[in-house]
Amino acid sequence: MYDAIVIGVGGMGSATLYHLARGGARVLGLEQFGIPHAFGSSHGSTRIIRLAYSEGPEYVPLLRAAYRYWRELEAVSGRSILQITGGLDIGPEGSWTIEGSRQSCVEHGLAFEELGGMEVNRRFPGYRLPDAMRAVYQPDGGYVRSEDAIEAFAAAAQAAGAEIVTDATVRGWERRGAGWRVHAAGERYDARKLVITAGPWVGALVPDLRPVCRPERQVMLWTEPLRADRFQPGRFPVFNMESPSGRYYGFPDDRGEGFKIGRYYHLRQQVTDPNRLDRECHPEDEAVLREGVAAYFPEADGPTRRMAACLFTNTPDTDFILDRAPGLDDVFVAAGFSGHGFKFCSVVGRILADFCLDRPPQWDLGRFRLGPDRFR
Repeated sequence: MYDAIVIGVGGMGSATLYHLARGGARVLGLEQFGIPHAFGSSHGSTRIIRLAYSEGPEYVPLLRAAYRYWRELEAVSGRSILQITGGLDIGPEGSWTIEGSRQSCVEHGLAFEELGGMEVNRRFPGYRLPDAMRAVYQPDGGYVRSEDAIEAFAAAAQAAGAEIVTDATVRGWERRGAGWRVHAAGERYDARKLVITAGPWVGALVPDLRPVCRPERQVMLWTEPLRADRFQPGRFPVFNMESPSGRYYGFPDDRGEGFKIGRYYHLRQQVTDPNRLDRECHPEDEAVLREGVAAYFPEADGPTRRMAACLFTNTPDTDFILDRAPGLDDVFVAAGFSGHGFKFCSVVGRILADFCLDRPPQWDLGRFRLGPDRFR
């Protein structure tokens, strides 16, 4: 019998396996696809990480820990995972993005600067912001190489004794004595505890969460910059931008892949079944992203390198779920990361391992619990 089975070995699951195995647990990971794969929320090469967090200052202690664990993974794996470029949170004065980022920086004593649009353009020539735009620049922002991170966590977990089975779709799980039996890939696996990190498939495994974990189609675009030198990691900070046409986010050219941009709630909340996601990218997908490129990054408005569809799993309040499954003391869930979760994988894995190993929480997780009034 395993101490724990982790269902879903993407970003969160691979990190959980790593922390459990390093904590001495006998642990198994079950993944319905391969490691990594392009069917969920963690593909597309890169994910933003930032400390100036407009989503709320409560996230900042978790972010500080996430940075530490990403650096630990680099040391253990010998791979380059976390890239620091600086980060810009951009929006009109008084906007949610600016006010929230400023609050996080002030409350937690983070180094930051407030810049006008023209100041941003002078310092970072790849940008073309209107002068009325404001920006909070925080030098610790950057990006995580997401697929590299999953591979590194999975390999490090296995080196520490974890077992992983791929192409193992979970068909069900049931109480078995003092633990649980999981049915997957024609086999039965027994464990004392379960961890469910199944991304957009969480509703199929924990039906109580289906109404509050809604998968949504998202599209990313990579372009070939017209001035490549202005979009290199040393000259172009990652960004999170609130604009009249939507909230965009983007990256410098990582390893020659091109300038990358996405837009939150890409085509106005295309809620979908993860097994029926439209993975084709259409002219209307490109058009909504090209609008942002042309308006604010015209020297990145070159030919399309590639596009890719992925999934966000949104909660009604856009905060994460990190808690026991409803009504169960020995099944733990990490879900509903609402398009801003990957940067936290390294610390969420530690949190879930702490849950399983009965270690006291190191951080205040009240915002992420499943209280009876949370989604009313």
